[in-house]
Amino acid sequence: MQYTIPTIVQIVKGKLLQTGTDDVSIDRLLLDSRKVLFPASSLFFALKGGRRNGHSFLLETYEKGVRNFVVSEVPEMELPGANIIQVKDTLVALQTLSIHHRKQFKFPVIGITGSNGKTIVKEWLNQLLEADYNIVKSPKSYNSQIGVPLSVWQMDEQYNLGIFEAGISQSGEMEKLEKIIQPTIGVFTNIGEAHSQGFMSTRQKVNEKLQLFKHVNTLIYCKDYSEINEGIASYLHQFQQAESRPDMKLFDWSAKTGATVRVCSIVKKNNSTTIEAEYNGAKISLKVPFIDDASIENAITCWCVLLHENVDQNVIAERMMQLTQVAMRLELKKGTNNCSIINDSYSADISSLKIALDFLAQQQQHPKRTVILSDILQSAESDAELYDIVARTLKEKHINRLIGIGDHISRHHKSFEKIEGLETHFYPSTEAFKRDFYHYNFTNESILLKGARIFKFEQVSRLLEQKAHQTVLEINLEAFANNLKVYQQLLQPSTKMMAMVKAFSYGSGSYEVANLLQFHKVDYLAVAYADEGVELRKAGITLPIMVMNPEESSYDAIVQFELQPDLFSFQEMHDFDSFLKKQNIKDFPVHVELETGMNRLGFDILELPLLLEALKNSSFKVQSVFSHLAASEDPNEDEFTRQQGEKFLNACAAIEETLGYKFIKHIANTAGILRHPHLQLDMVRLGIGLYGVDSAETGRLSLQEVSALKTTVAQVKHLHPNDTVGYNRRGKAKENTVIATVRIGYADGYERRLGNGAGKMMINGKLAPVIGSVCMDMTMIDVTGIEDVKEGDEVTVFGNGLSIVDVAKWAGTIPYEIMTGISQRVKRVYFEEG
Repeated sequence: MQYTIPTIVQIVKGKLLQTGTDDVSIDRLLLDSRKVLFPASSLFFALKGGRRNGHSFLLETYEKGVRNFVVSEVPEMELPGANIIQVKDTLVALQTLSIHHRKQFKFPVIGITGSNGKTIVKEWLNQLLEADYNIVKSPKSYNSQIGVPLSVWQMDEQYNLGIFEAGISQSGEMEKLEKIIQPTIGVFTNIGEAHSQGFMSTRQKVNEKLQLFKHVNTLIYCKDYSEINEGIASYLHQFQQAESRPDMKLFDWSAKTGATVRVCSIVKKNNSTTIEAEYNGAKISLKVPFIDDASIENAITCWCVLLHENVDQNVIAERMMQLTQVAMRLELKKGTNNCSIINDSYSADISSLKIALDFLAQQQQHPKRTVILSDILQSAESDAELYDIVARTLKEKHINRLIGIGDHISRHHKSFEKIEGLETHFYPSTEAFKRDFYHYNFTNESILLKGARIFKFEQVSRLLEQKAHQTVLEINLEAFANNLKVYQQLLQPSTKMMAMVKAFSYGSGSYEVANLLQFHKVDYLAVAYADEGVELRKAGITLPIMVMNPEESSYDAIVQFELQPDLFSFQEMHDFDSFLKKQNIKDFPVHVELETGMNRLGFDILELPLLLEALKNSSFKVQSVFSHLAASEDPNEDEFTRQQGEKFLNACAAIEETLGYKFIKHIANTAGILRHPHLQLDMVRLGIGLYGVDSAETGRLSLQEVSALKTTVAQVKHLHPNDTVGYNRRGKAKENTVIATVRIGYADGYERRLGNGAGKMMINGKLAPVIGSVCMDMTMIDVTGIEDVKEGDEVTVFGNGLSIVDVAKWAGTIPYEIMTGISQRVKRVYFEEG
């Protein structure tokens, strides 16, 4: 579909305040100035929200290259060359444009609504039907007045099935979403308490949700929800009286009464559930790899959709067992003191609480169960009725302890105190609970965090997830900033910087380091794998991120989270290009890696003609072309480095001529920045230098080591001559010897190669050699002659005067390996000097 500015003006009934480029074609809708990816073809809608006005971000968006805007207010600033369309309401304009777009397509569209399960049913239907259809679907849980238009805008000719979800919070909203989605098949998942505050009754909410199905041919739903059943009957009666629509086919299922699909039995065993049913006079069955009630219900709903679509029952049974859990907001994490933390701190309502408690009940690793619950803000019941229901639910799920947070739940504490065997505590706010947190002994238990977003339970989650391990990696953020500045001062004014934050930022913690680099205006970040980039995006990092090892399974995440892959082989290039074309995505930013002498990854220079041909016919926009220097730190290899640079620049010139546009060129790594300034080019990649290690060992840089690995003494022992230490008696006391056992071992990342005298640790300002073998969790050091060593004393493994470079040499390796080898069980502590 081609949308020009004049066409859009006509569709949204707007006024063209200012004309810029005439021949622009719009294929992307933009609502967030921080997410500019394809500025030339994007149309920015300046939406007005409760806290933010999109008009405040016009200039920022313009400076990022966007030249097409829909506004309701006349811009106060000059935006030369921009197309500016003025409308009465920018949200209405967004929806109107998406309605027009939807009308261009005739393939079937499944519209899903309900109180819970919309996103899971959507994702499972996609998993179950993707072999039969090219499916366009809502990203994540894009089901709102803003999310639905963006979802529908994805539709184009390559698809033959749409699956979109619709969520509402108040009356009048679903009618708008129905016009946008225009579903031909309807799915009503269930009805519950989510967003009930916007409705006078459950029945009113059902009636509002049913507006999504005004024109569907078939409606699929569970008959066991009486409110839905009665609502549908009333809804159809109104249409029949008005004679305003053709017959709607009802495809219902029930575990209680007669239905299109009559569920006869549900048998849970181990980690799967067998479901038997009757359909069209025949007995059918399938097995699903879940045992919680919510997943079973969602699976049956999906089953009905597939039966309606005439998918063979044997095929359905096979595909159902391949379903995977959808990553939702409810997360299971490891906590302190051998606890399991279930973090569902996104919303609080009765329906989702029951789902979360069901999930909690599945966690069999701990006999004790604690629930930390905030006020429930989404409920149609009075507070007294609501918290009586909550109390009964906790009793049914055998919860041992409740910590209630909020004024409402605290006022109704008596509802919970009458539950036998339930330990209760109440606090007016999250802050009040945090002040009392360390009075609790959270040990060997499963803990459910269930709270509305305004209670900020992520703060509680962080407290619970802290590790009690006394070995810590201290990370000095000021040293990071110093090292960054040292290298920035070596660069030409026009040279950009890419910072390497792969491998958990060399063991230092991805988000914390990335956040610092973003603050200090680094231009690019680089990660090894897409999941590292996803975590940075989720944590709020907006810098461009290059993924150095993109895998086919990560392509969805790369696009969804606006990451930029490194392409280094023809197979990879073909696979990613095919993926983009299926998604109808053009000009996606990529980085091309050339092989000039490292012989690791990259397109060989001899393959350049083939590469040029592949790039010409691709869906890519090349952001950068780069290569790796094999020996930039070694003066004896400077001629080889010069040859690498020459090969690289010649290849870049050929690529640039073929593509017809410029891109970023980079080849210099940390050592190359200093030793080969002529190869700084458009950008450099800074890695180990950020962490205070001069890989070229020039001695010319005032770097500060960023990390300090510290532990403590667990026990002090006095040995006699010929006493042995550790496994296989490899350590031997030649005289009266004092040893200290310290709380670090190879499971923490302390190399076994450092055992038997190879490595040393610092205690009380003096070096103490390792004696005996390094154990999994403990290491013994010889502290003979070091005064006043006692249990609990701090021991430095590296940092604070004991260089990681020295530790690496003792281990016969390099600092990179030591840094990246520090286990994730070692707690990271970030600080700035006062």
